[in-house]
Amino acid sequence: MRAYELQEHDPDFQGLEIVERERPEPGPDEVLVEIEAASLNYRDLAIAATEFSYPGEEYPMIPLCDGAGDVVEVGEDVERLAVGDSVVAPFFPDWVDGPGTPDKTYTATGGNRPGTLAEYAVFPADATPKMPASLDYEEACTLTCAGLTAWTALEEHGDLTAGESVLCLGTGGVSTFALQFADAMGATPIVTSSSDAKLGLAATRGAEVTINYEDTPEWDEAVLEATDGVGVDHVVEVGGAGTLERSLEAVRYNGEVHLIGVLSDPNSEIAPRAILENASSVRGVSVGSRAAFDRMTRAIDANEIEPVVDRVFDFEDATAAYRYVWNGKHTGKVVIEV
Repeated sequence: MRAYELQEHDPDFQGLEIVERERPEPGPDEVLVEIEAASLNYRDLAIAATEFSYPGEEYPMIPLCDGAGDVVEVGEDVERLAVGDSVVAPFFPDWVDGPGTPDKTYTATGGNRPGTLAEYAVFPADATPKMPASLDYEEACTLTCAGLTAWTALEEHGDLTAGESVLCLGTGGVSTFALQFADAMGATPIVTSSSDAKLGLAATRGAEVTINYEDTPEWDEAVLEATDGVGVDHVVEVGGAGTLERSLEAVRYNGEVHLIGVLSDPNSEIAPRAILENASSVRGVSVGSRAAFDRMTRAIDANEIEPVVDRVFDFEDATAAYRYVWNGKHTGKVVIEV
């Protein structure tokens, strides 16, 4: 089969190479999936371009965690899935249900387990979710990481309800899914970006308030103004320490900050004053379980939510896809057709 291997860390993604590999075979309780489409996350860029790594990670490795395709072979004792089922790759192959634990989240697709940028991949059947019936492969492949992370933050942890407000930082994959879930649940989405064009697109997808953070560096004050001085119920915090201080100022008393990313200043220190004064909660979010994915699937189908796919690259152009996302040109998700 054709596959990409990441040979080494390289800031220009020169470590990616197309190779021929033996098609994997499913073992007991596993399924073999023919991958139709895969998509990129910031985590995948960090693995390829920086020293970010998972325990036990070995090179060369097949990258990417996001993927969708069809089951073409099942191993012994598989009952949940059958040949012909359309499925989505699991981010954590050992996390089926319940709260996350170190054991459940130790193994990660495209980290220390072969990823989805290949024609075939093997996954544990119990951890592999079925595709939403309303989506095609290019849409469904965006859900493994970004979609499930946004869902886990707002619904599994946050119990988001109609009438609440959600601050989405930026217009990348997680933030765009958070916008869509908030809009579908009857909440009020507020979106920040440095691009008026991206903010315009966010408005067409349900954003009720948009803030250009370059024009308004004190965007936390703009959020407070938009919420009559109260603050938002939820912040989907993808920036990390570089934006967390303002997020803590923008959240309401007893509000929730869902900490997802470390895109800026990963080593900065945060003063706890704002957390104490607002009695706010800051919780780290680590994607989610297959059971949570199933609940997300039902919501996607019921609300006719369509993942935002910015651009689709051919398999041979995967390196260009990496660079496109790295340069921040996208809104939503970038897909590679396998």
